[in-house]
Amino acid sequence: MRKIISLICLLLPIWAYAEPTDTAVDHSLNIRSDAPDKHIVVKGDTLWDISGKFFSDPWKWPHIWGLNRETIKNPHWIYPGDIIFLDRTSGTLHIGQPYSSVTEAPGEIAPQKSTPAESNVTKLSPKIREGRSNYDVIPSIPAKAIEPFLSKPLVVEEETLQMSPTLIGAREGRVILGLGDTAFVKDMPSDQGYKWYFYRPGKKFIDPDSGEILGIEAIYLGNGELSKLGDVSTIDVTYSKQEIYQGDRLVTPTPQDIGSYLPRAPESEISAKVISIYGGVAQGGQNSIITLNNGSREGLEVGHVLALYRKGETIQYSGDNYKLPDERYGLAFVFRVFNKVSYALVMQTKLPVQLLDSANTP
Repeated sequence: MRKIISLICLLLPIWAYAEPTDTAVDHSLNIRSDAPDKHIVVKGDTLWDISGKFFSDPWKWPHIWGLNRETIKNPHWIYPGDIIFLDRTSGTLHIGQPYSSVTEAPGEIAPQKSTPAESNVTKLSPKIREGRSNYDVIPSIPAKAIEPFLSKPLVVEEETLQMSPTLIGAREGRVILGLGDTAFVKDMPSDQGYKWYFYRPGKKFIDPDSGEILGIEAIYLGNGELSKLGDVSTIDVTYSKQEIYQGDRLVTPTPQDIGSYLPRAPESEISAKVISIYGGVAQGGQNSIITLNNGSREGLEVGHVLALYRKGETIQYSGDNYKLPDERYGLAFVFRVFNKVSYALVMQTKLPVQLLDSANTP
C-alpha cells in the first residue's frame, strides 16, 4: 500500500503538468519566417488572411488568438485601424489599442480644470460619443464569397419539401411569373412572416457510400411578399432571378451572421466526401463552394475547418501493384450546415478539388 501511495504522489505533479488547458500554447504552431511584428488592419482584410500573415496554419484559431472556451463563444471584433501584434514568446496575436491608455477614449466625458476656489468641484462638459459599427467589422473569411449562400434555402429535405407552400397559379392564367406579378399559393402558414423565397426542387444529393438521399438541391428563383393569407394566399413577386412557374415552392429566409464565424478543428473525427461543386462543374479551386455528405447529424458545425485529401492512385512496378498514400492538398471552411449535408468554402488548395475527394478532421 505504501508503494502505491508513493507512486501516486510521484505521478501527481506529472499529471498536473500534462493536463491540457484551453489557453495553453500550441507548440505545433509554426510562425512564418517572414512574419511581421505587427500588422495594421485595413478594409478588405479577413481574420483568416491576417492569421496567415503570421502563421503557417491560419485555421488554428483558438491558439493563434489565445482564446479559451468562454471567449471562443464571443470572438474578437477587429476593425480597420486596429494594430495586430505578434507575441513570439507565447506564439499568439493580440489587438493593440488605437489610442494610448493615458488619453481619453472616444465618447468619454473630459473633465475640466477647476480653479483654486473650486478645487473640490469637477466640471464635466458634453462630448460627441463615437462608436464602432458592426458593418465595419473584419469578417473571419471573405464575406462576398458566401453571402449568396447564407439566406437562400439551397438544400431541403424530403419532409420539408412535402410541407412547403406550393405555387398553384397566377392572374389571367399566366404560366411564367416575374417581377411585379401576383402568385397564388396553397398551404401557406400563418406564423412565418410575410417575406418568402421562391425555389424549385433540383437534383438529389445522394451519399456515395450508402446511397441514402441526403437532401434536395433548392434552385433559388426570387423573392415574394405575402399580401393576403387564406386557403389560397396571394403573394407579390418582388424580385425575380429566374422565371417562376406553377408548381414551384416557397420557403422563409434564414439569414446568418457572417462576422462571428470562428475557424476551428472539429472535436470529433469527421470523414466526409465532396458530393457537389457549386455551378455544376467537375473541378473547383480556391473560393469554390463545395457540398459535403456530412451535416449536423455527423457533428459538423459552422466554423469547422476540414482538410481536403485526394485518394492515392494505384501504380504498377515490376509487375506488382502499389497503392499510393492519400495526399492532403487543401483546407475547406464549413459555413452552413444542414442536417445531412453542409456547404464549405475552399480556403487553400494546391490541386483542383474533385468530386468524391475526402474532407477530414485536420
